[in-house]
Amino acid sequence: MADIKCEIERKYELPEGGRGRAAKGGGPDGAFELPDLTGVKGVSRVRPKGVVELDAVYYDTPDLRLAADRLVLRRRTGGADEGWHLKFPVSTGIRDEIRAPLTESVPRELYRLVRSRVRDAELAPLVRLRSSRDLTHLVDTEGTLLAEVSVDAVQAERLAGEPADGQPAATAWTEVEVELGDDADPAVLDAVEKKLRKAGLRPSAVGSKLSRALAETVGKVPGEKAGKAGGAAGTAADHVLAYLRAQADAIVAQDPAIRRDLPDSVHQLRVATRRMRSAFRTYGKVIDRSVTDPIGEELKWLAAELGIDRDQEVLNERLLARVGEVPRTLLLGPVRGRLRAWNAGRRAGSRSRTVGVLDSERYLALLDRIDALLADPPLRPAAAGAPGKVLPAAVVKDYGRLAGRVEEALALPPGEERDIALHNARKAAKRARYAAEAAGPALGKPAKRFVKRMKTVQTVLGDHQDSVVARDALRDLAIQAHAAGDSAFTWGLLYGHEEAQAARRERELPRVWEKASAPRLRADLTG
Repeated sequence: MADIKCEIERKYELPEGGRGRAAKGGGPDGAFELPDLTGVKGVSRVRPKGVVELDAVYYDTPDLRLAADRLVLRRRTGGADEGWHLKFPVSTGIRDEIRAPLTESVPRELYRLVRSRVRDAELAPLVRLRSSRDLTHLVDTEGTLLAEVSVDAVQAERLAGEPADGQPAATAWTEVEVELGDDADPAVLDAVEKKLRKAGLRPSAVGSKLSRALAETVGKVPGEKAGKAGGAAGTAADHVLAYLRAQADAIVAQDPAIRRDLPDSVHQLRVATRRMRSAFRTYGKVIDRSVTDPIGEELKWLAAELGIDRDQEVLNERLLARVGEVPRTLLLGPVRGRLRAWNAGRRAGSRSRTVGVLDSERYLALLDRIDALLADPPLRPAAAGAPGKVLPAAVVKDYGRLAGRVEEALALPPGEERDIALHNARKAAKRARYAAEAAGPALGKPAKRFVKRMKTVQTVLGDHQDSVVARDALRDLAIQAHAAGDSAFTWGLLYGHEEAQAARRERELPRVWEKASAPRLRADLTG
């Protein structure tokens, strides 16, 4: 089983590229010596921990797919944490490091976390880094580790990859790394940085040793992706394709997040699939639907498969909240226990099912089809048009579909037929919102105002639909309680609450729709 550690660190370069003697504090033979850090606020003692020899081999695909997304996969010997390490960027200076025991080949649990990026490409040794690490611990009065400071003399060797412009096969440098202790205040890093800057150091221009090694031995800077095919800059295609690429990137990024069971990851991947599918349909005059519709069907399949667990999670949270609002004197029978058992039964095996979908050949084939589409997009004549003309027309068309569905729903009497019509209106509101989001960079504030109004409509309609689904579940729970000889009173009470909530949302909709359908809002989009 892999271990996970949140790594918060900062890296510093020595003057003159990190080779030789530092401007201040140069030690014997040109080695860098740390400045006195005992004056750092909160630091009681500075404990030298000696020198440790580290030997790390970094793995990637031949076209550097992991490095392009700032992921690091390495096999390291030496040090207290030797083994396999996979690092995911969280934000600047913060990474999640997932560790697995030392083996000869990439551990399966780490391979699966990079599979959405690697696909069928080979993971092979790319760079070898050998570091002589001089460790120092900064501790407080109670001996708690505040930060680990290391002076690393690094030797990097290219193991694979074609160098650009005659890059050398090997390089070397010295750097200083400061890693925050597990429970320490991040302010410690600021205080240490102040001391290091005074000693002549500066923050590193690259985020990792691997980035520097690749830049100096291969000539490629990780994070710089290859140029993208598509419409010329400033065209309608340029904006639509940028939006589609953002969704493709989100799908790939959320895959390992789902495997790690991170909060909201399933929801975010489903949103990306819906946005992409919606853009295919909205911007059919920009990108050919005869090509995108089959991919859209596969995106629909993926969202549905992932939705089984997510929809149940949302429903359970809603019912738990409703139960929490009921006075204890009205909770008749084992209400909470029955709800827990009902939820557990419906979610049994759902996580393994979700991961199984991500492991399927169908899913990987979908990712490849998306990549192929974006590499050679099937553009139509309107793709070359000005975004200020092409994109608003598509948004307004989606708005027209929404208007028709809202008016149809409001004309129906309360009941199942109206519930279905309102649900269809909700889906249309979501599509209109996504259409405006895609056009946002080109249309600016008018698109933002339109998105805001559509989100308001979507919220009202979404809560109404959630109430419809919740009532179906409450009816089933009431039937189960009755069959078991328990009181069904509380379930009926909750059903009534949900019914009243839906009625409130239906009364609220005309007012919300009146604001969202203001002529000025549409006129802003079209100029």
